[in-house]
Amino acid sequence: MNNTEQFNNRDVNDGYYLVDIQDYPTAGWDKFKRVVKRTFRGELFVGLWVVLREMIFFNKHTISYPEEKMPIGPRYRAIHEMKRLWESDTERCIGCGLCEKICISDCIRIDTKIDEDSRKEVTEYTINLGRCIFCGYCAEVCPELAITHGGEYENASDQREHYVDYKQMLTPLDTMKAKAQQEFDGFGAITPHEDERVKKTPLSY
Repeated sequence: MNNTEQFNNRDVNDGYYLVDIQDYPTAGWDKFKRVVKRTFRGELFVGLWVVLREMIFFNKHTISYPEEKMPIGPRYRAIHEMKRLWESDTERCIGCGLCEKICISDCIRIDTKIDEDSRKEVTEYTINLGRCIFCGYCAEVCPELAITHGGEYENASDQREHYVDYKQMLTPLDTMKAKAQQEFDGFGAITPHEDERVKKTPLSY
C-alpha cells in the first residue's frame, strides 16, 4: 500500500506547470491580429537575415543546372560505353556474353553470329536502362574491357523501358581519330596521380 500512495494525487507535483493554450480565434478580426502578431516576431527576421547573409557574403553552394554541371570522377557509373581498339578502330567486344550472364537485373540482351573469318560478330546488343541498376558487374567481368560506364548520367525517359543499342554506345570514329577515347583501367583500378592524394596516417605511439 505504501508504494501506491505516491500515485494517488499525481496532478499535484512540483515538476508540472500549466501551459497557457489559447483557443483558436473564430472572429475575423481576432484571426487578423494573430497573423500580424506571428508575422512581426523577431524569429522571422532572424531567419531571413541568415538566408541573405549566406547569399550575399558567402560563396554559393549551388549551380545553374543544366547550364552548369558538377564534375564527376573517372569511375562514375553512368550510361554504358562500348570501346574500340586503338590499333585498328575495330570493336573490342568479342561477343562472349559474360555481361549478359552476370547481369543481376537481366537488362542486357546480346545476339551474335559467326562472320566470314569464323569469328563471333555482335549483331544486336541492347541495354534496358529502365531496369539497369548501374552496379558495374558487366564492366568488371568483361575480359576485353569493351563495356564500361561513362559519365553521361542524363537518361531521363517518358517510359519505363528505355533501351540503348550497340551503335549508340560505341565510340564514334571521329573520337578515335582525335585520340580522345577515355580508357578504363578496370573495375577497382586506382585513379591517376593517386599517390599524390594519399596521406600518411599519423601513428598513435
